[in-house]
Amino acid sequence: MKIDVIKLDGGTAGTVDLGEEIFGLEPRADILHRVVRWQRNNAQQGTHKVKTRSETSYSTKKIYKQKGTGGARHGDRNAPIFRKGGIYKGPTPRSHGHELTKKFRKLGLKHALSAKAAEGNLVVIDSAAMDAPKTAMLAKQIKNLGWKRALIIDGAQVDENFAMAARNIEGLDVLPSMGANVYDILKRDTLVITRAGLEALEARLQ
Repeated sequence: MKIDVIKLDGGTAGTVDLGEEIFGLEPRADILHRVVRWQRNNAQQGTHKVKTRSETSYSTKKIYKQKGTGGARHGDRNAPIFRKGGIYKGPTPRSHGHELTKKFRKLGLKHALSAKAAEGNLVVIDSAAMDAPKTAMLAKQIKNLGWKRALIIDGAQVDENFAMAARNIEGLDVLPSMGANVYDILKRDTLVITRAGLEALEARLQ
């Protein structure tokens, strides 16, 4: 699959071949769903916590005698039945993550890249580098290219000036090739990959 390569200023920079085994798959929603769910579950903090009966601050004294009151039998005010008592089987800190094999995660990334290619929302640029971190200049170039919500994937390292210029532009994310993931790719409307990023992704997904 051939695709045109452009520059940030809108000029052309030749063409590049995209591997069918990475960018030419038929996207499967079930695979993408499983990988995104794995990512989001691993990112969930799981720090929710409530106080149990042993942690509330009422006295542990028996509130009234066992028999003869005509009421139900109770111990102390920390019982879950009482207002401000302990919570029964409430949430406690835990991990929400689950396992997903490397092979399946790699497959999910291939399907995400193929989905963007199939939609026509994949753009390859020559490089993502700037001589100085000029946000206004980069924002103008992005606007001229028509990118509103874009993810830019570079090679092993992101150009420092480019990253500094891009971080104040709303809707624009920049990641190195090792940071490329299914959730971020699907979240943005346009996927932009540099030549170096393309080589790194193809090597990673072989």
